[in-house]
Amino acid sequence: MSAVIDIQGVEKTYKRRIKALRGVDMTVGDGEIFGLLGPNGAGKSTLVKIMMTVISPSKCSGTVLGSKVGDKATLQQIGYLPEHHRFPPYLTGRQVLEHFGALSGIQRKQRKAKASELLELVGMDSWHKDKLGSYSKGMRQRVGLAQALMNDPKLVVLDEPTDGVDPSGRRDIRNILTHLKNEGRTVFLNSHLLSELEMVCDRVAIMVHGLVRTQGTIDELTAEQSGFVITTASPITDAMKSEISTPSMPDLIQSSSDTTISFKTSEASAVQPAIDTLRKHNIVIQSAGFKRPSLEDLFMQVVDTNNGAKPGAISGAKATSRPSNNPTKGGANS
Repeated sequence: MSAVIDIQGVEKTYKRRIKALRGVDMTVGDGEIFGLLGPNGAGKSTLVKIMMTVISPSKCSGTVLGSKVGDKATLQQIGYLPEHHRFPPYLTGRQVLEHFGALSGIQRKQRKAKASELLELVGMDSWHKDKLGSYSKGMRQRVGLAQALMNDPKLVVLDEPTDGVDPSGRRDIRNILTHLKNEGRTVFLNSHLLSELEMVCDRVAIMVHGLVRTQGTIDELTAEQSGFVITTASPITDAMKSEISTPSMPDLIQSSSDTTISFKTSEASAVQPAIDTLRKHNIVIQSAGFKRPSLEDLFMQVVDTNNGAKPGAISGAKATSRPSNNPTKGGANS
């Protein structure tokens, strides 16, 4: 898979020697939905603003869409929704889209047609004549997402796109992101809503104190802690555990307690001998199935592991991991 974003050693130092970014390495593959997450102050929005040339880096190398970061011609192929966007409240939803279409150099007839298409896509076609001053925050987010698509971008960069959007609206935005991926676009998504990222992202990166601490698919990042788990209604004796631990089983058994046994496999067939042994001893099995830590579990582990790093420190070792290389319309009251 070719890289749409491939950046290395990104640093940003503000006045008073405050380091917002301390050497970020990140790769985003073509046609994927990539999620960037981290606690407040981790440097997520700073990184996005550097890629979009809103602020200048102290140090940066790498490419976006095959060109050097900040290349003006390349920026024309990127759609961008800032975290705290502000559109003039006296404009209607349609006027906002047509205005940004004009800024992108789209001909009048084409931008009118594109605006109508996108207003329908984000569920705002019924409110296109209303002024933004009358919109809810969720409605403004929908229009913001639409304007990021006016230039028919190859890469869509969204900074907190579901901020202020209700659950129904977030579902609609997830569907839109999937739609964009199916069209062959790459989506770079910065959000603090972990459940949203887990449902829609192909890969994620976790940033803490200005460094990307880990990145990859959720399956890759949780592989060592995932496996088949059997839970019983009554205690499993040591004798039973010894019987279960046959020559073929020891390497599969990850942990055990009085009422649970965890295995290093997702295959139900591999643990059938253990289930047969427990049933032979009339042990009631309450549950049996594959369990994987959630993205929230993974996030908290990474943050807790790295919470000793000082956010304002100038020095510090880099800790990065480079990876292997139709939408539903909803109500616009969200």
